[in-house]
Amino acid sequence: MERVLGSLFLIGMGVLLLVVAWRGYVSGELRAGVAYFRPYRPNREDNPFAFHFYLILYFCSGMALTVWGILALFGGAPALKWR
Repeated sequence: MERVLGSLFLIGMGVLLLVVAWRGYVSGELRAGVAYFRPYRPNREDNPFAFHFYLILYFCSGMALTVWGILALFGGAPALKWR
């Protein structure tokens, strides 16, 4: 049961990151934190380097979490340790 819950959590977080990356790709703007107490949102027109950096970061992180969750579900990777 512990393995299944940890795997579902990893898969869910990975899918959420992939959804954020997809929505950012479609709209051309990503949420990327806070800069001077304002939300920092790089877009394709104003800052294409930061936009593509965060897009690749979100995509790779989402894929890594999703693959880790699938592997942990079938015993190919260590599951999350719940305390």
